[in-house]
Amino acid sequence: MDISEELRAAHKQTFRKFFDQDEWKDIYTHEIKNMMHHKRRRLILNISHFFAHEEGHLARRLLQNPGEYMQALCDAVTEFAQSLDPKYLKEGEQVLVGFEGPFVSRRVTPRDLLSSFIGSMVCVEGIVTKCSLVRPKVVKSVHFCPETSKFTTREYRDITSNMGLPTGSVYPTRDDEGHLLVTEYGLCKYKDHQTLSMQEVPENSAPGQLPRTVDVIVEDDLVDSCKPGDRVAIVGIYKAIPGKTKGSMNGVFRTVLIANNVSLLNKEANAPIYTPEDINKIKKVSLRNDTYDLLANSLAPSIHGHLWIKKAVILLLLGGTEKNLKNGTHLRGDINMMMVGDPSVAKSQLLRAIMNIAPLAISTTGRGSSGVGLTAAVTSDQETGERRLEAGAMVLADRGVVCIDEFDKMNDQDRVAIHEVMEQQTVTIAKAGIHASLNARCSVIAAANPIYGTYDRSLTPTKNIGLPDSLLSRFDLLFIVLDQMDPDIDRQISEHVLRMHRFRSPIDGGAADGSSRYGREEEADVGSSIYVKYNRTLHGSRNRKHDTLTIKFLKKYIHYAKHRIQPELTDEASDCIATAYAELRDASSNAKTGGGTLPITARTLETIIRLSTAHAKLKLSRQVLKSDVEAALKVLNFAIYHKELTEMDEREQERERELERKRKADHDGGNNDRGSRMDAMEVDDPPAAQSSANITSERIEAFNTLFGQHVRENHLDRISINDIETAVNSRSAVPYSRAEIMALLEKLGDSKIMIHEDTVYVL
Repeated sequence: MDISEELRAAHKQTFRKFFDQDEWKDIYTHEIKNMMHHKRRRLILNISHFFAHEEGHLARRLLQNPGEYMQALCDAVTEFAQSLDPKYLKEGEQVLVGFEGPFVSRRVTPRDLLSSFIGSMVCVEGIVTKCSLVRPKVVKSVHFCPETSKFTTREYRDITSNMGLPTGSVYPTRDDEGHLLVTEYGLCKYKDHQTLSMQEVPENSAPGQLPRTVDVIVEDDLVDSCKPGDRVAIVGIYKAIPGKTKGSMNGVFRTVLIANNVSLLNKEANAPIYTPEDINKIKKVSLRNDTYDLLANSLAPSIHGHLWIKKAVILLLLGGTEKNLKNGTHLRGDINMMMVGDPSVAKSQLLRAIMNIAPLAISTTGRGSSGVGLTAAVTSDQETGERRLEAGAMVLADRGVVCIDEFDKMNDQDRVAIHEVMEQQTVTIAKAGIHASLNARCSVIAAANPIYGTYDRSLTPTKNIGLPDSLLSRFDLLFIVLDQMDPDIDRQISEHVLRMHRFRSPIDGGAADGSSRYGREEEADVGSSIYVKYNRTLHGSRNRKHDTLTIKFLKKYIHYAKHRIQPELTDEASDCIATAYAELRDASSNAKTGGGTLPITARTLETIIRLSTAHAKLKLSRQVLKSDVEAALKVLNFAIYHKELTEMDEREQERERELERKRKADHDGGNNDRGSRMDAMEVDDPPAAQSSANITSERIEAFNTLFGQHVRENHLDRISINDIETAVNSRSAVPYSRAEIMALLEKLGDSKIMIHEDTVYVL
């Protein structure tokens, strides 16, 4: 902006008065000395300090019309610095200024950057997607005339300059008298120049619209202060500059942000702020016996069932401990998970729930993303024609979660691109003369349909999934989710879905207690409680005993446990993990059929360590104990041995047995004593079935584990029921009655055991 010398001097005097005030003089003297000590040339000023001067007029003028004041401010700061140390600056050098502080309504995203902000100072937040190379830009050229032996200088200004009108960029070749000039390149002055592209952050961009971008010009000391994938807040002057068509044809100008301060935002910029009360509540929840179940039930209460998958997702959000060894080896701490299953079993809904809870999550779909879109791409700059690097989804989700839906619809070439990310957690590019390695430390959650659309139970899991082992082994957990055709389960799901449709939240005007729509008391109550308030319409009468945490508190708990707790393995846990891994390998090699869902490799051993560490974080424990390993193994066993499938088969066999019994009872008809005795037995039989129905799934699983351990340890092929009772009750905290044991043995089914009189034969 071209302003007169008198006006510039008046503004400079105003700023000198500001720096001479007692309250700011000491602060900025210290700041300038600190700047000199670190050999920097840019002083960062806090905009809030200017609001205290002249009743805020100076700050307002600075923000609304910075072009008029920036050069005067630089002059005032340079004079102040020279009064402290005259030798610090060379001749012709100036101290540059940048701004920070509360920009309030001027703290915007690229989407909010509209024409009203042109010519004013703004603070724009976003994520850097592209960076050009750093180029020198000439500021002053020096020319020598051999005939007259005189030097002439010429200064160059463009639209990015703080003062004066832009000059032409043509080098003079002759002086005023027509003598030839030679450019002395060594005496010319240059400054560094770089352009960035900044995009709004993915989690805050409006759905269904293209994310907006803004071009940023950084110069001098601000170059190379950020790289693609960084989240930044850039303070600068928003300017309109004529494009190559001079803007005269249609009145459309290109807009850029001329930066004066670049500050990196932590990836956890949207991390929760903990109050002492929050930390007390977090510790109180961690001391509960059912913390794991509580968090899993709170994850997506609108989705019925899938408790084991929800538990696995909680562990995934917490993650293990990342290790970088001295020899350069990187051991990932992030857990990868995959769900394969029938249509309409809430796979995509689970992904949406994870998107709401994870601090940083990026969602893609298999068909809608290419290999380079997930990793990184090399593109050509439209203006300069030079190559530059663009970060893909997984690089942008560094330290976060990537949700890939419709994973089976991806091309094989694109799927191979994520192999490196899932294990090494880097993206290596070697294209068009660019060799780069970018960090992509993220967890991957994939959802896919089986190869035939629905799960074919006559085939092995591996044939149903139809993905190569090289990819499957990179997933820590693989769940087979089935659409179970069971009348009881269907009834529960339909009741749950209908409750969700009947419920109206108080915000919609449907407050159950008839209170006002915007009731202050209700808001205060909700704000102070960490549990979701019980509502019969939403939760039904059955689930009243289930506590559910609010999403806000769940986010805080997961963030606190993930970042504040770094557990270490104990010797006892290490031995337990080694034993469990050896048993898994043994079981997979002895499996006659397709075996489990995942190939058991050395990666499975690391999976157990990661899951155990995540469970220790969940309990806010500094050590990984044996109980953590056991909890992790339950999740892993559920994933590997596709328990849902066996449960379905068991229920079908149970139903067939019931039908057989009824047929027998009808056939015998009660003609003789033996028949009447059989009728009596048939009448007595249902209570056993009833007792097995009343036993919780945890108790059934615990019995199966204890029974299996006893059989394996003693290499038994037959065992009496008395021995089973003694062996199981010696290891169980809550003893099993004889009736319970009989019911549970019958539940194991004919495929695993056979009962004859009082002896159980292991098949």
